[in-house]
Amino acid sequence: MILGVFSFLLPLLIWSVVSYVPFVWHPKVLITNPGDVDYLQVDMYVDKAVFADELKNMRTEGKAVPEGIPVNPVYLPAPDQVAKAFYTAFTTAPEQKDMPWLHESLWHSIKIIFWSFLLSSLIGVPLGIVCGAYVPISRLIEPFVEFFRYLPAPAFGALAVAILGIYDGPKIAIIVIGTLFQQILIIANTTRKIDFTLLEAAMTLGTTPFKLITKVVIPGVLPDLYRDQRILLGWAWTYLIVAELIGTSSGITWFITQQARYQHFDNVYAAIMMIGILGLGMDLLLARLGRKLFPWDQSQNKN
Repeated sequence: MILGVFSFLLPLLIWSVVSYVPFVWHPKVLITNPGDVDYLQVDMYVDKAVFADELKNMRTEGKAVPEGIPVNPVYLPAPDQVAKAFYTAFTTAPEQKDMPWLHESLWHSIKIIFWSFLLSSLIGVPLGIVCGAYVPISRLIEPFVEFFRYLPAPAFGALAVAILGIYDGPKIAIIVIGTLFQQILIIANTTRKIDFTLLEAAMTLGTTPFKLITKVVIPGVLPDLYRDQRILLGWAWTYLIVAELIGTSSGITWFITQQARYQHFDNVYAAIMMIGILGLGMDLLLARLGRKLFPWDQSQNKN
């Protein structure tokens, strides 16, 4: 528990030092008083070298010198600004009218992940188990799957839009392409790890191929299969941002791009962290559920 908490505190500490200790980085100057420099404005960010040159010029000319404080670039807000954005992002209306709020964008992204991974699993899990259990089927299917998994899923974006339209269809398709073929191979390899003596005993007793799968193979690999699905669900989240940019921008990706457009980078960081919190929270819930479903599996109890 202590080490787990420290894994989050260490990056937070580094971020805080970079944000709050001026001599660590702070390559910019936030203008608080432009003095007699025409182009400077209050709350404007300028490079330290530019500020030093203007300060020297104004002193040489006997004019009012500019004033400012050292800061980090606008794209690196301090931790307290991001913490505040976790609240204000939900309570501040979108910059554009008739556009979704943050909670609506998050819910839309969650639905995209759910339907994408469900569709991928409905195809990938049975196919992976069959490939792992039967060598001829594996030799028929896996070479093509091995080839296809190296093709980048976003490359199919234009094709997905042409076939499925500009809304959620191509987004779901991209996540399915990004997870399905990996899923088949991982589950096939997991299935091959089943104790061969169990298969041998079942075949000696004259079981049918269908019962061999349903009564021996699936129960034997179920804990490992569940753990594989937890990992693959994380992969689905990694494809989310790319997928939501295809067609009409939507979900949490729309929120991030809109906030970046208006340089509200505190909201950008908050939204990115929300994705991580959602993913981690979901994984912890699934891990706890796995300990309830498979109490005999020692590897589940260690996670």
